[in-house]
Amino acid sequence: MQVEQITWSDRGGWQKPASVANAQMVLVFGHRSAFENAAFAADLARHWPNAARIGCSTAGQIQGTDVSDEGAVATAVHFDHTDVRVATAHVTAAESAAAGAALATRLAAPSLVHVLIISEGLDINGEALVRGLGEKLPSTVSVTGGLSADGEHFKETLVLCDGAAKKNCVVAIGLYGSRLKVGYGSLGGWDPFGPERQITRSAGNVLYELDGQSALALYKRYLGDHAADLPASGLLFPLSLRTRDVSAPVVRTILSVSEADQSLTFAGDVPTGGYVRLMKANFDRLIDGAVGAGRVSAEALGTPVDLALLISCVGRRMVLRQRVEEEVEGVRDIVGPAAAITGFYSYGEISPFTPKARCELHNQTMTVTTLSER
Repeated sequence: MQVEQITWSDRGGWQKPASVANAQMVLVFGHRSAFENAAFAADLARHWPNAARIGCSTAGQIQGTDVSDEGAVATAVHFDHTDVRVATAHVTAAESAAAGAALATRLAAPSLVHVLIISEGLDINGEALVRGLGEKLPSTVSVTGGLSADGEHFKETLVLCDGAAKKNCVVAIGLYGSRLKVGYGSLGGWDPFGPERQITRSAGNVLYELDGQSALALYKRYLGDHAADLPASGLLFPLSLRTRDVSAPVVRTILSVSEADQSLTFAGDVPTGGYVRLMKANFDRLIDGAVGAGRVSAEALGTPVDLALLISCVGRRMVLRQRVEEEVEGVRDIVGPAAAITGFYSYGEISPFTPKARCELHNQTMTVTTLSER
């Protein structure tokens, strides 16, 4: 496997010419303005005309141990023994499960090993998307990925689909071949506080009532002065969700709020009858969670890591601020100096917690996917 990384800026274009011209896959993560620049997509096609070019707008992109807000980073990958196929679909929150099932059907083949998903980040039910994929894919095929982002703005996210940056798009890369090894892990590091409350009214990923009270009013009461900055401030106080259908509690963060019906919309389902608790940041545990995800992913691989894809949540970035690179450096210490590292800060992460666990949508986690052909 050969891996090359190049950065792009609005002023200077590409940092250097591409040298891995025969790449089959190029992962592209950047600020929304980069994807809105027509020259950017044209340059991608010119550098890697035969590659599957996928990516998205972010809340910060990762290259090595650096986290940046402006421009973009492209990671070109040439596999020696792995085939690559791409499928795309239109997606909205209501169509999420159907989009996942359609993507899985298009990618299905006996040699399929792993599916990497990059999705619309706002008008989406990420849990339904994952469920649709899981219903059509065999249990031997692993799935990881994430939801695109728009910094702390929550206005519009873009996904690189079919050579162009689009809204309401989800793209899936299928990786095929017996030589490819894939590892993955996802961990958080947040502390719960306050009482556990039951979801008494919800619909899909929209939460209306907790313990028979307005969910939005209750949430605002806990947030205090932070409530004026919703939905962005909700990233600082996510919910831990416990249901009978999941092996461990998952974390949910807010995508939008509605004053009209006093509801909160989340990136994944918040089923009636489930139980939630508010969570708050613990700096050291957040960084320890990133290190733990890297360790689980690398150990599952069983060989030296060639490429590590890191997808962390925008909420972690908002909390860690100047310390954000510490979680990336922690993963670097695990995967080793020879591994190429790329990734982005997202509105949701897709991965099993650990190998052999069920794939789920997460919020506020660091998710690490490792690849090797050795």
